[in-house]
Amino acid sequence: MNSLIDIQSQIEKLQKQAADIKSREFDKTVLDIRAKMQAFGITIKDLQSAAPKGRKSKGKAAGAGVVKAAATKRKVGVAVAAKYRGPNGESWSGRGLKPRWLAALLAEGRTKEEFAI
Repeated sequence: MNSLIDIQSQIEKLQKQAADIKSREFDKTVLDIRAKMQAFGITIKDLQSAAPKGRKSKGKAAGAGVVKAAATKRKVGVAVAAKYRGPNGESWSGRGLKPRWLAALLAEGRTKEEFAI
């Protein structure tokens, strides 16, 4: 059975091994990255202005985003009528997570139907 001290010493040894491997492979990795940048014509400016997550990049195939856009097309921001009203005027449509006010009342033994509108 391992004790906390044994595990911490193992972690320390593994971290030293990881640092050694990183220092040995650093130059090789930099050369590999430079070669790929040259092959694809990537500049430092390209890296600094890389598209944030969710934006189309130059490398995507034409029309790749069309399928995703069609699949996720739905009404956004459509208000839904409230189905439940709390004792302090809070309301909930019955969609999504149960609000805290209702969860607390249910924990007290009350029923959801008591708050139906």
